[in-house]
Amino acid sequence: MELFFLLLLVVIMATALGSGYPVAFALPGSAVITICIAAVAGLAFEGSMSSYFHSGGPSEWMSAGVLNLRGVYWEVERDTLIAIPLFIFMGIMLQRSKIAEDLLVTMAQLFGRVPGGLGISVVFVGALLAATTGIVGATVVAMGMISLPAMLRNNYSPSLATGTIAASGTLGQIIPPSIVLIILADQLASAADQAGSLRKSLYKEATGDFQMPSVFDVTSTSAGEMFLGAFVPGLLLVAIYMTYILIYAFFKPAAAPAVIYDGKFDKKFWGQVFVTLVPPLTLIFLVLGSIISGIATVNQAGAIGAAGALIMAGYRLVGSNKWTFVPAYLSILGMLIIAYALQNYDMNIKAADTPTEMQGIWIGVIGTLFMFLGLVWSGLRVLNIEDTLRGVMMETSKTTALVFIILLGAAMLTAAFRAFGGEELVREFLNSLPGGFWTQFVIVMAVIFILGFFLDFIEIAVVVVPIVAPILLADPGANITAVWLGVMIGLNIQTSFLTPPFGFALFYLRGVAPAVVKTVQMYRGVIPFICLQLVALIIVGSYPQLVNYLPNRSNYLAETAPPPRNPRFQFCLDQFVNNRLANEGGVTLSAIRKAKLINTDNLPKSLQTSISGSIISAETAIAALADIKASHTAVVSAEDNFRPTLIKVRGLEKRIRKATEEMNAAQKEFGRLKGDEHSAQRDILQEKISNHETKLVQLQTEIPISWKADYNTFKKLTDAETKARNGYRRAADDAYGAASDVASILASTNIYIALEGPLNELRSVIETADFPKAEKAVKNMERTIRGIQGADEVKKQLGKVKKSLGTRKLDREKAIEGFEKAIEIYMAQLEWRTAAEGVLRTELDSYISALSGTIGTRQQEALSREQALYLASCTAVHRDLSLNF
Repeated sequence: MELFFLLLLVVIMATALGSGYPVAFALPGSAVITICIAAVAGLAFEGSMSSYFHSGGPSEWMSAGVLNLRGVYWEVERDTLIAIPLFIFMGIMLQRSKIAEDLLVTMAQLFGRVPGGLGISVVFVGALLAATTGIVGATVVAMGMISLPAMLRNNYSPSLATGTIAASGTLGQIIPPSIVLIILADQLASAADQAGSLRKSLYKEATGDFQMPSVFDVTSTSAGEMFLGAFVPGLLLVAIYMTYILIYAFFKPAAAPAVIYDGKFDKKFWGQVFVTLVPPLTLIFLVLGSIISGIATVNQAGAIGAAGALIMAGYRLVGSNKWTFVPAYLSILGMLIIAYALQNYDMNIKAADTPTEMQGIWIGVIGTLFMFLGLVWSGLRVLNIEDTLRGVMMETSKTTALVFIILLGAAMLTAAFRAFGGEELVREFLNSLPGGFWTQFVIVMAVIFILGFFLDFIEIAVVVVPIVAPILLADPGANITAVWLGVMIGLNIQTSFLTPPFGFALFYLRGVAPAVVKTVQMYRGVIPFICLQLVALIIVGSYPQLVNYLPNRSNYLAETAPPPRNPRFQFCLDQFVNNRLANEGGVTLSAIRKAKLINTDNLPKSLQTSISGSIISAETAIAALADIKASHTAVVSAEDNFRPTLIKVRGLEKRIRKATEEMNAAQKEFGRLKGDEHSAQRDILQEKISNHETKLVQLQTEIPISWKADYNTFKKLTDAETKARNGYRRAADDAYGAASDVASILASTNIYIALEGPLNELRSVIETADFPKAEKAVKNMERTIRGIQGADEVKKQLGKVKKSLGTRKLDREKAIEGFEKAIEIYMAQLEWRTAAEGVLRTELDSYISALSGTIGTRQQEALSREQALYLASCTAVHRDLSLNF
């Protein structure tokens, strides 16, 4: 019956959507109606309202969607969706201020002389509008109204013209900042949490271990990472479009002729180009650049974009006069003043306590006032000219409300889908498919592609993604990142928006295209661009580095980057060190050989042992790298033979677990039924139990006889590699750590020497001052010495002196005796510190410097730029983890 109500849920939803009922109400309405029908049917036929639910009851599932939405979006950390109204405001404001029209006209004048140049201009402007608005419908309509008549008037092929406009208009789906990417990021963050739990369950079932290593965790995402991940694929798509148009124009010049600009390319023209192009490009740079550089979060970047759009609209809507650009100039001046203050002063107002720091604060206040004045002035202009600001705010409010009510409805629909076991049904279906992850992925993408004909991107993102994403992300064989999955889904939705006969972009364009353009011509025009998008989809799917590299690069170069000891870095960090040693020409080995010649006779025995132990560990670590290479090669060579067996056995074990669960459930039900009136049901259950027992025996026999031997053999190889890697890392850490500890002690020698005078003065205090004053003086000296590396023995002895002067003992003679011993310890240490201050310290620093970029990398506080870039590239590849499960 659960399957029946699941089907009923889908039918009600499809019927509501097909009849034109608003999506925002169709989604929750279908959930509420189905849950109520199931509850009433359960009460009528089974005597319980919960009978036809997978688990729980109607009240729990009725409120689950709302509670889940509230639990997720009321968390302080989950503020991603705040960016949605900001970017919507930016897009609508730029659309209403006719920036798109200016861009299209100017770019057509600039590139029109080239065959296909008008088409290239449309693609370029489509990319700019995508990067500033992120709203597909508005972009397609704007370009259709402005550029389509111009292209037809200049004898462009109607098919090429409409295809170019429709394809360029959909770039807003994938080029950041995109509303699609923000919603996908939010949904995938939740899906990654669920996928992490699924993967832990897989690991436990496969290995029996309760604790999965953190290196196997599912990688989540954020809106900022989605923007960075989609940046290169978006540019790739633009480049493919432009290349196609140029090639098409080369072979068919009559279909895309050059358009000669009648005016002159004088100062006035280039000034117009500057005014038209530079502000939007600057806005894009500020929005995306602030995210990429880590200066601003997505929400803060959205605020920057909204403010920038308001300022641009302020000078665009007003007529040309001497005051036209004054608000923009004021805002720019304010930004420059603030930038100057940030560059030259500490702008922490809470910690400002000097005249210089307060001067910086006041400079910042002046810059802020200039920016505020520019924004208010621009806002008043936009408000007073055709009531534009009010209209933009109303559209922003409507669109934002629509997005959020759809999110609520989708949360309720997803809860109802899970209530009837839909999620488990989808998971079982996908996991039962032959071909593993890629079969599942292709089917999911095909379903999303087809749904893109009928549903908007919001419905797909909030209804389909939460159901299928956890299953795809949990697969350890593919080990995909959430950001890569999000970008692939975004590209896929973009493609479906173009596909005839239901593509949304085609409907938008049909609404503004003149009657002379036939619908069939539009269909014919978009087909090449659909093929180009599929090519881009294949390229991005084949090279995940195109998506993963930029987010990794941004994270690893940031001040908050994970430390080198992060478990996720270790595999790639081992490769980095190995490559560095192979390409440096023996610098590290030479430094180790020189370190053996360091004369440590003047040092204490413990420090001599530390240095000699460091050198031995360094040699051990370098030798262990060869062991890693050999053991890894052995594992790789055995993988191809072992993997098919592993996949087969894990599949059989999964089927065995499922059959066992079903048999146990049947046995439990069999034991519950008592009395002769249930004899028929008991017979059915008995037969079912017998069938399961037979099936279990059959499945057990299908497991290869050599499985345990094969598994143990392969496990020995992986254990050997793990042992080699752990051995290398311990030795490398010991090598760098021991030498660094000695260097830290020697580095504090000058501070140590400077203590001689204060210690001599302390003697007279101990001999003559009253006990409380003498005790306080010794305590202060003890605190001073505490911060000096290697001076623990002196500090410890001063602690004994302090106790002798305390109220419990008040023994001055014993305190003086103890102080003399402290001076003796100090002078002995001063002797070897002074002796080591010259050649020994220089040689030791040279040795540590050689280790720091290689085997000492794990002990660094932060990654160097070279290491961060290497790790960003290495970790951008999806590494197969299936052999660990």
